[in-house]
Amino acid sequence: MPASETFRQPNQLVYGGDYNPEQWPESVWLEDVRLMREAHVNRVTIGVFSWSSIEPREGDYEFGWLDRIMDLMAENGIGVVLATPTASPPPWFSLAHPEALPVTADGVRLIHGSRDTYNPAAPAYREAARRVTSALAERYSSHPALTMWHLHNEYGTVSYGPETDTAFREWLRGKYGSLAQLNTTWNTAFWSQGYGEWDEIFAPQATQYLPNPSHLLDFKRFSADLLRDCLREQVEIVRSVRADVPVTTNFMLPSWNHYDQWDFAAEIDDVSVDHYPDTAGIEGDIQVAFGSDLARSFNGGRPWVLMEQATTMVYNYGQGRILAREPGKLLFNTLQYLARGSTGSLFFQWRSPRAGAEFFHSPMVPHVGEDSRTFREIVQLGTTLTALEELAEPPAAGQRVNRNRVAIVWDADAWWSTETRALPSSDVAFLPAVKSVHRALWLLGINADFVRLDQDLSHYNLVLVPSKLAVSDAEADALRRFVAEGGHTAIWYFSGSADENLNVRPGGFTGAFADLLGIRVEEHYPQLAETALKLSDGSTADCWAETVELRGATSIAGFTEYPLTGRPAITKREYNNGTAHYFATRLGEDALGTHLHRILDDAGVSPEHPAAGYGIEAVRRYAGDSAYLFLLNHTGEAVDVDVSGHNLLTDSEVNGPTTLGPGAALIVREPHTTI
Repeated sequence: MPASETFRQPNQLVYGGDYNPEQWPESVWLEDVRLMREAHVNRVTIGVFSWSSIEPREGDYEFGWLDRIMDLMAENGIGVVLATPTASPPPWFSLAHPEALPVTADGVRLIHGSRDTYNPAAPAYREAARRVTSALAERYSSHPALTMWHLHNEYGTVSYGPETDTAFREWLRGKYGSLAQLNTTWNTAFWSQGYGEWDEIFAPQATQYLPNPSHLLDFKRFSADLLRDCLREQVEIVRSVRADVPVTTNFMLPSWNHYDQWDFAAEIDDVSVDHYPDTAGIEGDIQVAFGSDLARSFNGGRPWVLMEQATTMVYNYGQGRILAREPGKLLFNTLQYLARGSTGSLFFQWRSPRAGAEFFHSPMVPHVGEDSRTFREIVQLGTTLTALEELAEPPAAGQRVNRNRVAIVWDADAWWSTETRALPSSDVAFLPAVKSVHRALWLLGINADFVRLDQDLSHYNLVLVPSKLAVSDAEADALRRFVAEGGHTAIWYFSGSADENLNVRPGGFTGAFADLLGIRVEEHYPQLAETALKLSDGSTADCWAETVELRGATSIAGFTEYPLTGRPAITKREYNNGTAHYFATRLGEDALGTHLHRILDDAGVSPEHPAAGYGIEAVRRYAGDSAYLFLLNHTGEAVDVDVSGHNLLTDSEVNGPTTLGPGAALIVREPHTTI
């Protein structure tokens, strides 16, 4: 058995954080180890931003400090997630290769002084990244402390300029083969944009007015492929040296999207995410569920790695505040992540730096030291996770860690296709629509996965499509087959109105799904922000309305105001063995919950526990041959819940009504007969 297997026990929940020993004198390291052992830390991530410490001059490596810290971790039974530092090239690199610095869409070349100051298309950057990755792999792949490779950090840099233009043209040649095909797909005859030479095409930097939406979409796809290729190069390097060390890269969710998460997940062994809710209270808890469901889904339903979360702070940058997390919330939210499949919890960061850009970022050991609420909660959490180690056992072969019956469609093209100013309304944006539907399900007590339409949908009773403007024929056919074979779907306004290249489908909007839905959409009526719509069933709506003609569907509710009086707003159609629902408007919160409840009933979907919903979260996690029911009370009132089994948090049996206090949780190993 390789030595590093010592730190990869199957029944061990990972616990620790991002550790930056190069920022501290070595006299602090022994104190760090003492505190780590007190807190039951078993993992640290090292080297994320250490390029200048590892390679202070080109080709001149200084590994002495890293050797010593790796050895120290091994001696103390702490596994290392070793990072490649390629997200932050050192100043010497920027000076030697100014062409590899990032260029903004406005044509401004940025300089070093922060992180992510690189252009992923620049050959010099790619070569330097491969070189430092190779040096680390060759030196540490057999080190006994190594448990996982953490490649790069939060991929997401998009750059413009000459280096990018050259790479973009090559990508376009590979996709289209000829300029004639590109000109046809982009409809470059519009506004006299026809291209006669490949060198006439540039990455879509700032221009006089509206850029071509198809051009923009292809650039986003190119940028995503470019980042995936950067990741792929590093994966190939570390695996070529030693193939049995797991590989990950940390996804940043979900505020921006510069790559296809499904494609990235296919390159690595385990998906890991950095997740920072931006609000406190129950809305922040809903964000925890959202990020967890995305991570688990990207990892194929398997347990996933929470690479970063905050300890006792909430980053509300929208209001320019770093808010304090209320006492006990650290444990409570970590149990949420665990319920939805995490392998434990890692944090950014272990110890607060005394200076630097993130010197007030949330740590495990704060500036005031171990005599602090933060560190006491860290010790409490480590003790709790140690008692929950049976959850670390993976589910039985081929099984998912959560077995949800509802899926929400998520794909990068759906997001990118709405990022153009040329659309009828900004209210067709992807992320707000998806989050709204996920939130409504959470309030109803329903747990959900995320899927792409070209994936296996057979696990699900219901597939929801909140926003998907660009839809290929193959995707439309996949959803049609799912419904024909007995599945249920709900599709929202404007979805399917264009093909995968943002060419509008003729004959009626929402055309990709029109035959499935049994409707024809003739005209859009985007609404001003202050306009409220009333539907015939009493529902309220806003933002959008349409002229919908029934062609096999039945109307569930209609518009009540001119010029759409009596026109369908919500429809339903039986299609072969399944059912397809359509929303021609954006429903208010209460109405959305009411109609989703109706659709869930039709699809035969109910919560994991009768008490679930409106602040009582019920999630069933599977580990080994056991099922574990998590119940978490997000409300301010105690509730009685009926449960049977062994409560892991109190190490006691429960059987029948049990009081779940405000902010409290139960984790019940259920009898095998319930699995």
